[in-house]
Amino acid sequence: MHLIKSLLILILLSTPALAQDSGEAQPTGTIGVEDSAKQDAAIAVRIRDILGELDGYDDVTVTVSSGIVTLKGNTLDQPAISRLGELVSRVDGVVTIENNVTETTDLVERLNPAVERFKTRLQQAIAFIPLALVAVSVFALIVFLGFFIARQKKPWDQIAPNAFIADIFRQIIRVAAIIAAVVVSLDIIGATALLSTILGAAGIIGLAIGFAVRDTVENFIASILLSMRQPFRPNDLIEINGDMGKVIRLTSRATILLSLDGNHIRIPNATVFKSRIINYTRNRARRFQFDQSIDASKGVKEQRRLVLDALKALPFVLDTPAPSVWIESASKDSATLRLSAWFDQRETDMSLARGEAIRIIQEALVKTSKKRTTTSAVSAKDKKSGAPAKQDVDDAVENVDILSDQELEQMIESERKDTSASDLLNRDALEE
Repeated sequence: MHLIKSLLILILLSTPALAQDSGEAQPTGTIGVEDSAKQDAAIAVRIRDILGELDGYDDVTVTVSSGIVTLKGNTLDQPAISRLGELVSRVDGVVTIENNVTETTDLVERLNPAVERFKTRLQQAIAFIPLALVAVSVFALIVFLGFFIARQKKPWDQIAPNAFIADIFRQIIRVAAIIAAVVVSLDIIGATALLSTILGAAGIIGLAIGFAVRDTVENFIASILLSMRQPFRPNDLIEINGDMGKVIRLTSRATILLSLDGNHIRIPNATVFKSRIINYTRNRARRFQFDQSIDASKGVKEQRRLVLDALKALPFVLDTPAPSVWIESASKDSATLRLSAWFDQRETDMSLARGEAIRIIQEALVKTSKKRTTTSAVSAKDKKSGAPAKQDVDDAVENVDILSDQELEQMIESERKDTSASDLLNRDALEE
């Protein structure tokens, strides 16, 4: 403990000396061999005259003996003491300087400079008001013109492929107007150097925000590309990564589907843009297939012709491309036929059309099998082909609902009538 106390005492005693040495500037010239009282008086007068012209050195006294200048008194702060030593060291004939000037503790003297600085800045601010008003007026005018141009329908609605892109063009015009207004305003008030600082800070902040909302930015960019390319339209039946449904709308963040079970499916646009999209609605014609087992002992050729004729007779089956039936596999007692036909999926539902075709084919085969076991007379035409007449098939399907799912479409239209949600899709857009 005694050792620690001794070290503290030495540090405290050496601190003023260190502070004084660090604040003094000593002359470096050659010391003369003559001692002149007249020269000492001239040096003192010169230093006093210089200090009389400077603020803050009114309480400083100067004495000179043999070229040694002794300074005593008080001044405002330590920088003023340092400047005093540097000033005196430049006077010719000064051998060394004893700077004993200390900082004043008078409250009034220390506050007066601050009050003066405040008054000066207040006067400068008042004088700056007219220029600032001009800069603010120019800023408001440029921003108003930019926003006025952005609000116009032309030419943005004409050059943009859809309303979403047009809004992006308008937003770019608004941002450009604000930036131009800031640059011009800063140039008017002479503060263009501040612009680089603002841009640098904005760049750093933008980079940080970009990393923080990377997924949001990715979805937004994907939304722009999807709205321009329009790979699907409202009410299209599509499949994305195994999710199948009809398109309700495309927003700035996600693509919203209504599944065939009536559930909402929201898929991020970044995922939609990078995924494989199957659009079942883009082409009107769609093919369905199914297998039908037959008894090989009853004649595969005749039953194939019977099934093909029954398939062609269905009212929802298209003539072009023509339906086809081929033997997929065969054994001693049975064979498997694969039936393929095309239909207009904008008028007929896939599941209903396929199910109705299976039902008609089954009934045709059963009916033909019964005819062969009875002794009833048949027409020569039926003996030749064994196929049911087209009118019979029409009668069989006339009471069966093979149209597309109207309830699902009504649900989609109801969802799309919600004007509170934005939609980037355009029914009249060109195909991708």
